[in-house]
Formats: sequence, C-alpha cells, structure tokens
Amino acid sequence: MRILLVEDETRMASFIERGLKEEDYVVDIANDGEKALFQAEINPYDLIILDIMLPVKDGITVCRELRIKKINTPILMLTSKDRVKDKVLGLNAGADDYLSKPFAFEELLARASALLRRDKADKTGILKISDLEIDQLRHKVIRAGNEIKLTSKEFALLEYLMLNATHVVTRTMISEHVWHEDFDSLTNVIDVYMNFLRNKIDKGHKKQLIHTVFGKGYVLKE
Repeated sequence: MRILLVEDETRMASFIERGLKEEDYVVDIANDGEKALFQAEINPYDLIILDIMLPVKDGITVCRELRIKKINTPILMLTSKDRVKDKVLGLNAGADDYLSKPFAFEELLARASALLRRDKADKTGILKISDLEIDQLRHKVIRAGNEIKLTSKEFALLEYLMLNATHVVTRTMISEHVWHEDFDSLTNVIDVYMNFLRNKIDKGHKKQLIHTVFGKGYVLKE
C-alpha cells in the first residue's frame, strides 16, 4: 500500500519512512503543506500521515483543503501539541486519527494499519477469490488449502491485484502502489515479478487466476 508522509523534520521523516518500508509500505515524502496537496491530488494514496506544524501551509489547512477537494484518503495527524482543543481542531478539519509526539513507532504502525483496514469491506484482513486466499495481517497466502511462500514484493503485488480483483490494473498503477513514484516504468521488473507470481500462484492449477490484458495491464479473476 502507498503512504504519503508529510513531515518537514528530516530526521523524523527518515525514521518513519524507514520503519514503514520495513513493513513493506511504499512511502512518498512531502516536506511542506503545498507539496503535500500537490502530491495528494496527482497520486492515489491509501493513507496520509500528516504533521500539523509545516512550512508554507500547516497541516490543519492541508487537511481541510484535501476534504474540500473530495480527497477522502484516511489521514493520521502527527503533532507535538497534545492539548484537547488542538486534537479537536485537527479532527474537525477532517482527520481520521491523531497521534502526539513523541510516540512509539509501534503505536504509529498500529494506528496506520487500523486506518488502512477501516474502509475495507472485510475488516478481518482476509481477501479471497476462487480457492486463493491471502491474510493481509499475517502475510499468509493459501491456494487450494496449500500455503504459498512469497517474498515481500510478491506479496505486495498479489495483494494489490486482489484488492482490485476483476478490474484491470495498468503497469503505471502497479508501479505507483507496489513500487515507488521514482520507479523506472521502462524496465521489465513488473513483468519479471508477474512471472514469479504466476509460477507460484497458477502453476499446477487448471484454473488460471492471473491474466494479461494485452495493451492494458493485468487482472486477477476466476
């Protein structure tokens, strides 16, 4: 899943980014409010982690403007302010949750995971199509009763396909959500990983689930 981290303190941004990437999230960083608005408008994010104290435009303003623009991506606000009125101000601006600095990374991760799950129809984190099932929380994949071992990138790719099951996803969409905004779309890395995934998911099964839509992209369907 792809997260926009809006934080102007370089060390804090680096710390959070490193931790999120270790959990297999794709992370983009904006270091001021204006850049955050721009990136949130042009890129599809699954979560925005938004600091309140920002240059150019503060986090409250950014949050309010995102909601006015009908960008409903879940927002987790970060701030050194912990007064009740500051929390109320942030939540009233459209934030979904609030975390005061300093914080334990484990708490940030738990809150982020909760927000990412909140709008999913299946709150258990289980995605299923045909005889293929993945557990998003435990990073576990099962097909026809047999567990399949995937690398973190293979799992992220399969998860994205399943979240968009029956819909065609383009190479650009995959690169944005599974890799990073700086990903070189001219390489064949996506094709290579798709072949890896096919060999693990479809090989040996009569029913093929991963399909190529020539000229468009890929689709996971029965």
